[in-house]
Amino acid sequence: MQTLVISDLHLSDAEPVDPKRPLWRAFRRSEYFVDSDVIALVRHACAQAESAGDKLELVLNGDVLDFDPVMKVPEEVVSPLHWLAHLRGMGTAEWMSVFKVEQILRDHVQLFAELGDVARRGHQLVFVLGNHDLELCWPAVQDRVRKALALQSEFQVNVRFCEWFFLSEGDAFISHGHLFDPYCTLSDPLHPHISIGGEPRVRLPFGEVANRYMLNGMGYFNPHASQNYIMNAWQYVVFFFRYMVRAQPLLLWTWLWSATVTLVITFAEFLRPPLRDPLMVEEKVAGIAERAQATPAMVRQLAAASEPSACTNPLMIARELWLDRALLFLGMVYLAWYAVLTVNFVFPISPWWFLLPVTGAFPFFLQYSFQVKPETFSKPLIDEARASWIARITGARLAVVGHTHAPELKQIGPLKVCNEGFWSPAFSDPQCLRRIGTQSFARITGEQGQRELELWEWPPGATEPRLLPQTPA
Repeated sequence: MQTLVISDLHLSDAEPVDPKRPLWRAFRRSEYFVDSDVIALVRHACAQAESAGDKLELVLNGDVLDFDPVMKVPEEVVSPLHWLAHLRGMGTAEWMSVFKVEQILRDHVQLFAELGDVARRGHQLVFVLGNHDLELCWPAVQDRVRKALALQSEFQVNVRFCEWFFLSEGDAFISHGHLFDPYCTLSDPLHPHISIGGEPRVRLPFGEVANRYMLNGMGYFNPHASQNYIMNAWQYVVFFFRYMVRAQPLLLWTWLWSATVTLVITFAEFLRPPLRDPLMVEEKVAGIAERAQATPAMVRQLAAASEPSACTNPLMIARELWLDRALLFLGMVYLAWYAVLTVNFVFPISPWWFLLPVTGAFPFFLQYSFQVKPETFSKPLIDEARASWIARITGARLAVVGHTHAPELKQIGPLKVCNEGFWSPAFSDPQCLRRIGTQSFARITGEQGQRELELWEWPPGATEPRLLPQTPA
C-alpha cells in the first residue's frame, strides 16, 4: 500500500470581483484555485502505484474544504437567520452546512470528479476532518460530497470520513492536528454537536469563530497566511495605511465590534453542554474506531490526549483578539476623565485637560502593546511527550499532521513526524503577487512494518514531484 497525504487545500466558493474594492478577498478568486495541480498530483500518484502493482491510499488530511469564508445565504431558509448570517455567513446547522458545501462543490467539479476516479480505480479515498471543515461531520454533508464524487454503489466502500484521525496500515498516525492547538481544539472530540435555540449545531473552536466573524469582514487579510493577519502593532499600522485607509477607513470599528462578537460567541458555544445520547456512546466510539482503522480504546485515549481549549483561559482569547489592549486604552481614558472631573470640583478647568494624563500614559500603553506577542502556532503540534503518547496509544512509528502550514520532516521521540504543509493560495500581499510557501505533501511507501515517510513538493504547474530534505534535528 502506498499512502499519499495532502491537507489544507482550503477549497471554497469563488469570490466575485468587487469593482469598488478590487483587492477585497482577491486570494479567493478562481484564478488562484489549486485544482489543476492537485489533479496532476493525484493522477501521478495513481499511475505510480498501479505501475508498481500497489494500491493507493489517498488521505485528505483536513481543511480540504473550507466552510468559514462562505458568506452566501439561500433565498429560502429552513429556519430564520440571525442578522449576523447576512454579514458574516451562516452558522453550522445541518441544512446550513449542506448549502455551504453545495456552493463549494459547484466551483470544484473537475477536482471532485478526479477524486471519484481514485475510488473507481479501486484505491482508497480517506477524508480526515480538520478545523475548517468540521461541518463534514454532518451525514447530509458527506452525502453531498459522495454525490460530487459520482460513484456507483459498489465503489462507495472505498471512501471513508474520519472524525479527527486515521491509522494507516497500523504504523502511521494521520491527523490534521487541530486537536493539538489550544485555539482550534474541540472540547469534546467524541461529541462535536451542541444545541442552539433547540437546533443541533457543530460547536466551533475559537479559531473558526474568529475567521468567520472577524476575517470575513476584513477582506484584505488572507487567513491562509498567518503572517498576513497575525502581526504586531506597528505592522498593523503600516498595513492599514498601505492598503485599507481608503477601502475600509473604519477598520478600527469593524475590528472592535467583530472581536467583541467573536468573544461572546466563542464562550457562548464553549460553555454549552455537548449533545450526547448515553445509549449511543459505545456505538459512536465503535464507529469512529472502525472508520479510523483503530480500536475503541485508542479513540478514547486519543480524545483524552487532545490539547485543552484556550477558552479555559479568557485572557488568552482576549489577547489574541487585541481586546486586552482595547480595555487598557479605554481604562486609561476613563481614569484620566475621572481625574479631571475630580480636580474640576476644586479648581474649574477645561475638560480637555484629560488629554494630559492620557498622553503621559500612552508610551506605557505602546510598550505593553509591542511586548505582547501572538501565541498562535507558538508551540509545536507534536512534542516529545505527545509523540510518546501517540506511539504508546496507537503503536505507530510514523505521524503526519498539517494545520500549521509549515512543512517539515523530523524525528521527535519515538515518532518520525511530518507536517505535510499546505496548498491553499497564501499571499503576503493583498494584490496576490507574492505567494508564500510551497505545495507539499507526505508520501509513505514500503513493506508493512518497514514503511518510509517522505516529504515531497509539487511545484505549481509541474508534471513531477520533488523530494524535500528532512528538517535538521
